[in-house]
Amino acid sequence: MHLCTGILIRAGRVLLVASRYPNQAEPLWNLPGGRRRPGELLEATLRREFAEETGLAVRRGPLAYVSESHDPVSGTHFLNVTFEVAADGEPALPAGDPKLAGLAWVAREDIATRIVPAVVREPLAAYLRGEGGRYFGFGVADVAIEFAEPA
Repeated sequence: MHLCTGILIRAGRVLLVASRYPNQAEPLWNLPGGRRRPGELLEATLRREFAEETGLAVRRGPLAYVSESHDPVSGTHFLNVTFEVAADGEPALPAGDPKLAGLAWVAREDIATRIVPAVVREPLAAYLRGEGGRYFGFGVADVAIEFAEPA
């Protein structure tokens, strides 16, 4: 499964979105973004998902990193491409989307406590610290995500 997320930073804070999943008791925080639709290029996925989750029209910047993992429960291989993004205006949760639970500007130093899954947290934290590498691989994901709607 191909995913695309974006890093939007303002005043030293990173925009995160909280999403609900059927198999998770609490919403999970992540970068805005999501699953690529068939025939969709990743940049289009990034723009669509950001608009759906935050109401913002983003401009794609440079590639930040690529991360991948495997979920042994579902047998799904996840490949996530993360870009830096820029946008004008203020984010807002769309009305009527039960999947979305919140938006927050999170200080860089608080990312590690806000984002629970290592497969999401570790690449982002390393990138924000300016540590080397643009590839992060996790043989086994530390979280299993069940999506409410089919890909």
